[in-house]
Amino acid sequence: MQPPASAPSIPPPEEEPEELARFRAEWKAELLRRKDVPSGKNDTAAPAGSSTATNALHAREVDPIDGIKPSGSVPERRPQPGPSNQVIAGSPAAVTSNPATRTVYQSTTMSATLGSALNIYRRAVQHEQRGELDDALLLYRQAFRMDPHVDRAYHREEVLATIVAAQQAAGLNARRGEGANGIEQITEGIHSLDPTREASLVASTLVNILANFPRTLTFTPEVEGEPSFLQALPDEILVFVLRKLDHTSIERFAAVCRRARVVSLDSAIWRELVCGIYLPPQVPGIESMIPVVQRYDANYRQIYVEHPRVRLDGVYIAVCHYVRQGLSENSWVNISHFITYHRYLRFFPSGQVLSLLANEEQSPQQIIPLLKPGLRMKGLSLGTWYLSGTTIHLSNLIEVGTRVPHSTPAPGAHRLYALPPVENPARYAFGMLLSLRSRPTGKWNRLDIQSYDSVSLETGDVTPIALKHERPFWFSRVRSYAAWS
Repeated sequence: MQPPASAPSIPPPEEEPEELARFRAEWKAELLRRKDVPSGKNDTAAPAGSSTATNALHAREVDPIDGIKPSGSVPERRPQPGPSNQVIAGSPAAVTSNPATRTVYQSTTMSATLGSALNIYRRAVQHEQRGELDDALLLYRQAFRMDPHVDRAYHREEVLATIVAAQQAAGLNARRGEGANGIEQITEGIHSLDPTREASLVASTLVNILANFPRTLTFTPEVEGEPSFLQALPDEILVFVLRKLDHTSIERFAAVCRRARVVSLDSAIWRELVCGIYLPPQVPGIESMIPVVQRYDANYRQIYVEHPRVRLDGVYIAVCHYVRQGLSENSWVNISHFITYHRYLRFFPSGQVLSLLANEEQSPQQIIPLLKPGLRMKGLSLGTWYLSGTTIHLSNLIEVGTRVPHSTPAPGAHRLYALPPVENPARYAFGMLLSLRSRPTGKWNRLDIQSYDSVSLETGDVTPIALKHERPFWFSRVRSYAAWS
C-alpha cells in the first residue's frame, strides 16, 4: 500500500492592508447594529424599558416653537425593508395621549439647517404680528438665506398642526358625547351661541376670522384723543346707509376695522343686493331662488359671492391679437403686421345685450362711454341674453343698420329688440354661448366662448363659425354703469 501524496505547501498569508481592515471592522459593526435594533414591525412588541431608546432611533421631535431637535446623539441609520412606524415627510404622526407633552412629528427628510431656518422664520412672524417690521424683515432675510423654501415648510407645519388640533378636538367631543343625552347636547349648543354674531351670515373662512374677534367692538379713531362720530351712530343707521351702497363700497367699508366688518355682515344689506340682482334674465324665475336660499341657509352674502351672476356694473372686454403678413417690394425683407382688435359685451338688466367689434384705432377709453342702446356704429350688434347655470345664451344678435324681416317674435321666444326699419334687410342673426367663470371667487369676471353660430333668418339654418384668434372676455367695472336699474 502506497503512502498518500503529501499536500502542497501553502504560503503564509500576506499582511492585510490597514484600510481594508478598518473597512471590515466598520462593516461588522454596522451589521451588529442592524441586528440589535429591530425594524418598525416589532416596535410595538418591544418591552417598556427599551421604548425610549427605540423611539430615539426612529423619530425626531419637532418643537412647534424651537424647531427640529434630535432626540438623542444616536447616529442616523439607513431604513430597513419591511413595515415601519415612521411617517412620510409632510404627514402628521400619531398624537400622544398625554396632553402635557408636545406633538411629535416623525419626519426624516427635514435637515438641521431647515430646522434652524424655521426657528428664525417663526421669530420673524412673531415680530411681524407685534408690529416690529424692521426686526421681522431682518429675520425673514436670514431665514431665506439659510433655506429658500422655508416658507413652504412653515406653511406645511401650520397645516399639520391645525389638522392635529382638529382631530384632538373631534376626539374630545366624541368622548364627551358618548354618555350625554341628545336633548342636553342641543341645549348646550343653544347656550353656547353668541347672540351678537350670526354665524350663518358668513362663509366658513370668515367664521374662523370672526371667532377671534373680541365681544366688545368699537370704532377707534386713528389719532388717539379725537372723537369718533361713527361710534355715536347706532347700528341701525349704519346698516341703513350701507344698504344704499354697492357691494364694492360695502367691502371697502368692512375693511376699515373689525366693528365695520361685523356691521357689514347684516343680513338686510345682502338680502337687498340678492333681491335686486337675481331676477330674470339672471335666473329663470324668482321662485327658482327659493332652493338656493335654502341650500345656503339664508346666508345672503354667501349667495351673492358664490352663486353665478352676470356683472351689470361694467363691460366685458376681449383683447385679441393676430399677425398678418404684409407686402414688400424687397424680396429680402418680410413685413408682418401685428393686428389688435377688441370685442365688447355690455349686459342690461332688461335682457338686452350690446356686442361691439372694434379695431385698435379706437381705444377702450373712447368706446366704453359710448356703449349705450342708442349707439350706431360699424361692428355693433344688438340682441338678447339670459343666464342658465354658468352658461350665458346670446341670441338674435342683429347688426345695427339692418332690419329684421319679421319683427314680431314667435310665441315663447325671447324678446327681440328690433331697430327702426331701414333699407337694408337683415339676412343673418348670430348667437353665442359663453361660459361664466370667477377668478377669484365672487368676481364673476371671465367669459369663455363656447360656440359662435350664424342663423339664417330666411331658412332657420344654423351654421357654426370657427373663431381662430378669440380670447376670453374679462370684466372691467365702470363707475357710471348701475348694477341694476
